[in-house]
Amino acid sequence: MQRARTETQKDERKETICKAALTLFKRNGYEQVSFNGIASEAKFTKSNMYRYFSSKEEIFLTIFADLFKEWQKDYIKSLKMFSINENKHAFAKTWVSSLLKYPKFLDLIPILFISLEKNSSYEQLIKFKTLSKHLLYEIACEISRIYPNLQGEKAFKLLNLCYAVTSSFWSANSQNEALKKIYSQEEFKDMKPDFDRDLIEAIEIIVKGINTH
Repeated sequence: MQRARTETQKDERKETICKAALTLFKRNGYEQVSFNGIASEAKFTKSNMYRYFSSKEEIFLTIFADLFKEWQKDYIKSLKMFSINENKHAFAKTWVSSLLKYPKFLDLIPILFISLEKNSSYEQLIKFKTLSKHLLYEIACEISRIYPNLQGEKAFKLLNLCYAVTSSFWSANSQNEALKKIYSQEEFKDMKPDFDRDLIEAIEIIVKGINTH
């Protein structure tokens, strides 16, 4: 493979690598994917891969950051349409519906902290954390506008809790064939996860709880 000469070519190579990694993360799970495996999926040599990324963790953080920016931009637009003290159910429903438009982002949320705890360098982490703080701050400002009782730390606490339950419920929503068979039985039907319903109810409770403290 010839070396990319222009910035456009470099960006195209990075996009190819990220698409290959995303395919493998979805198919095999984060822990089972290696840097060499991504190179093979993208049809790159390992030496070529190192021209664009230093590790699997850097690839993951790059993909996550791009999807995070896309979702955040869309979600901010939805929040700006809300009035002060908007109905909590509407707020919760919008959180869920906005995320469901970005299933790839949802797939990566439960993996994020696994990646951060592995081999990410200080430089990679500080870059990612700076971007995340900026994106979350914009959301927190809108939350504080909608719910005047949720200023500063409370708005960030709401976001942290919303991401935590989203990660948990999305993971539970991915069921293997054995679980699907169990949940199809009458005695276990009430235990079957319902991502939309469960997450909306959870976020309503979270908003109400933080708002009353």
